Amino acid sequence: MSLGRRCALGLAGLAVLLGLWWLGTDVLSQAGGMARRFSPGATFVSLGQLLTGSDLPMHILVSLRRIAVGLGFALAIGVPLGLAIGSWRRLEATVSPAMQFLRMISPLSWMPIAVMVFGVGDDPVYFLLTFAAVWPIVLNTAAGVQQLDTRWLQLAQSVAATRWETLRHVILPGVLGHILTGVRLAIGILWIVLVPCEMLGVSAGMGYFILDTRDRLAYSELMAMVLMIGVLGFLLDAAARALYRYWRG
Repeated sequence: MSLGRRCALGLAGLAVLLGLWWLGTDVLSQAGGMARRFSPGATFVSLGQLLTGSDLPMHILVSLRRIAVGLGFALAIGVPLGLAIGSWRRLEATVSPAMQFLRMISPLSWMPIAVMVFGVGDDPVYFLLTFAAVWPIVLNTAAGVQQLDTRWLQLAQSVAATRWETLRHVILPGVLGHILTGVRLAIGILWIVLVPCEMLGVSAGMGYFILDTRDRLAYSELMAMVLMIGVLGFLLDAAARALYRYWRG
């Protein structure tokens, strides 16, 4: 399928979604009802006002910074751990049950503990985001190591490559695609977890802004923020997909 046709179909799908939104809030809802406050017309007007005449861009940048920090910590932990697990079967057998147990615990269930341990502010948010993002990176990195062509490793041994040289020139390039897949999955999880994490007593961020709009009864602004979260999440995923396609050439 050509790129133009794919774009046209994608736009058609978005148009259908927008139409359903309009039907649900403007056509099928009662006049003066709560649903009318979330209509597309009021939402887009509020979105334009927020982007040009409020501190919404600052909240967005704060949230993106937290995503970057959480993803950075997850990469720093997950890639070395995944390389180790994929390289040593005994280590995999030892840590796999504990790792599978931990990754099945919702990151949000750690919220009260994170606040008690780290206090309010950015630190508990970073912990929760890192905990959420590290598992897909670990698992995909380990899977990449285990799927490496053994002939590459044998070639490295035949030229007397050191462990560091083998890691740098054979293993890491061979598993980079798997790492990027893990990063894309991690970004999706991070974006879902971010908003509730930013309701932990922080004073900035998109989650905080949603609570602020609720408290002010600014419903069209609340819906505008929900729309902005969807747009930014879509763009982040598109960037991750583009990076993966670039790596594959």
